Amino acid sequence: MLYADPFLTVYCCLLAALLGACMGSFLNCAAWRIVHGESVLRGRSHCDACGHVLTVRDLIPVVSYLAAHGRCRYCGAKLSRRHVLAEAVSALVFVTLLLHYDISLRLLEAWLLASILLACFFADLEGYIIPDRFLAAGLVLFIASLFFAPAPLGRLADGLLGGLGVALGLLAVVTVLEKRMGREAMGGGDLKLLFVTGLFFGWKGNLFCLILACIFGIVFGLLAAGRGGEKGAPIPWGPSIALGAWVTALAGEPFIRWYLSLL
Repeated sequence: MLYADPFLTVYCCLLAALLGACMGSFLNCAAWRIVHGESVLRGRSHCDACGHVLTVRDLIPVVSYLAAHGRCRYCGAKLSRRHVLAEAVSALVFVTLLLHYDISLRLLEAWLLASILLACFFADLEGYIIPDRFLAAGLVLFIASLFFAPAPLGRLADGLLGGLGVALGLLAVVTVLEKRMGREAMGGGDLKLLFVTGLFFGWKGNLFCLILACIFGIVFGLLAAGRGGEKGAPIPWGPSIALGAWVTALAGEPFIRWYLSLL
């Protein structure tokens, strides 16, 4: 449907980008507030430096940041690039999922799951924590998706195997590593997040997601070390898992089929 008309494709991509940018702005703000103990529903958005309440003009995704040259209009303080990057990344995620799933129920599920993973991404990046409320939202979404699945029992079984199997297997490996290293190797929130991704991807997809997350985690660790990061500093695994899940959603199935054909 989406590719039948180029104009429709461009129009839908623009709408998806706008929706993604708005969701990214909201999720980034919500994650920041949760990490810092503020209410998500109460209180208006404000400048982190001067506390001035932001108006609609200041809250247009990407545009407001660029128009203000990355500074607060009221106190002139430099704004974190994280805000505009969160909006741009979210827009990219929504557009790529639209192009992959077309206009369908699978797209709606993918967008909702992506929103949960983005919230985990932002929260873990901000405060090295993945709030349980985000993971609970993923569980609710999976249960709701079973009502629309052509074979709900099969998907439930594959999801539980992918979630519990991968998460518990990784827990065993992490426990051994932590005893040898004498420090925490991975937080409980990361394991619970892998459980949630396993529900949606099944055991094959979640293994692929885990491998990608490890690769992304190593890359992030090397980049942090190259920028003079403190040796032994904790690395948030939530962003790596979220990125792995995004790639798995877009390319996991064909890659797994290709790999299995070689066996």
